[in-house]
Amino acid sequence: MKKLFALLFTIFFASTIHAQDWPQFLGPERNSTSPQKNLLREWPETGPEVLWSVEVKKGYGGPVIKDGKVYLLDRDDATGDIMRCFDFNSGNELWSFAYDAPGTVSYSGSRSIPTVDGNKVYSCGPYGDLYCIDVDTHKPVWNKNIMTDFGGTQIPVWAISQCPLIYGDLLIVSYSKDPYAGLVAYNKQTGDIVWKTDANGNETYASPTIIKIAGEDQLVMVYSSTNTFMHRDVEKTSGRIFGLKPQTGEMLWEYNDWQNMIQTAPALDAGDGRIIVVGGYEHGVVMIKVEKTTDNNYAVQELFMNNDFGDHTKPPLLCDGYFYGQFSTNNRREGLCCMDMDGKVLWKTMRAPSFDKGSMILADGLILATDGSKMLYLIQPDPSGFKPLASAEMLETGQNWAPIALVDGKLLIRDQKRMLCVKVAE
Repeated sequence: MKKLFALLFTIFFASTIHAQDWPQFLGPERNSTSPQKNLLREWPETGPEVLWSVEVKKGYGGPVIKDGKVYLLDRDDATGDIMRCFDFNSGNELWSFAYDAPGTVSYSGSRSIPTVDGNKVYSCGPYGDLYCIDVDTHKPVWNKNIMTDFGGTQIPVWAISQCPLIYGDLLIVSYSKDPYAGLVAYNKQTGDIVWKTDANGNETYASPTIIKIAGEDQLVMVYSSTNTFMHRDVEKTSGRIFGLKPQTGEMLWEYNDWQNMIQTAPALDAGDGRIIVVGGYEHGVVMIKVEKTTDNNYAVQELFMNNDFGDHTKPPLLCDGYFYGQFSTNNRREGLCCMDMDGKVLWKTMRAPSFDKGSMILADGLILATDGSKMLYLIQPDPSGFKPLASAEMLETGQNWAPIALVDGKLLIRDQKRMLCVKVAE
């Protein structure tokens, strides 16, 4: 009996300490934060151990991890998109599903990160092909096109780059109707439209996210200001940040003074009704506060906006009341930056070292970060200054902007040729 009890306790304990999966863009809570513990505080000069690597096509799409499987939406511009599934322990490719979607744009290759929910994996390709694939049969359950289905004829300048959001029974994405965009929610099982908005914003590359406002889930979306370099013949309008009821698409509030014309980073929940949005063209950061009023409406207040902090491709990390972001545009290379909750920038690495569109994860009180080029860093977040604990050249030179993923002490990173599985925890 004692042996049986010990065995049951071991099984129970092992199941409770198993790390969360990384099933969607930016991780379990869509905020680049992992529950991982026991990160290695020191690395060999050559970097942490590489457990396996696989060849991938050129691109910027990152992996997700669920139930011991890795999913990556790869791409061959000559033929189309390829959903690939790998064994997380060995890197062996288990299956793939490809569909025709040929074409190329500047910075060619993959864009989006899949979302895994139950036994389905959802993905959106750069030409708007939205697929629900059964991970057991490896075949599509349903598919749509979030551009042509809504009257769009031309993809956005940098192609469709968003990552699908699962909310309850809904799959929520932003649809494209050149050069404007709206939101649509599908039944995740059938692909039937449950609700949609008008095309009420300029084209955007950002993904939808869920943020708590007054204790309630709200769907928050960020739209670009008019890209005056690419769309000279349309009315110039500001970017928009707005909140909707995710169950119905009902508009709850909006903020209309955002001036970033290539919006890629989604909004981030900063707590207590505060929402932070970052960009690179040309406002760097804005923080707004949304409060519920006595008449059950919502009031929106701008807390600060400046161009001293930002992140081109992803939301910043929030750690102990401070934000960390990689601020770079065509004209500015200000590296890793730290900003407090009031919008005061405390330090920047500039180009020593440079951080340019890389990816970051907060885990075990530390930051794991790629620099957008070749380096992987382990950083102690500290408002007093940049404090690297370890670094190593892990990737081949290139625009390595893909999001990274962390599960069970193993970090997935990629460059333009390979995806690596790296041991970063005991």
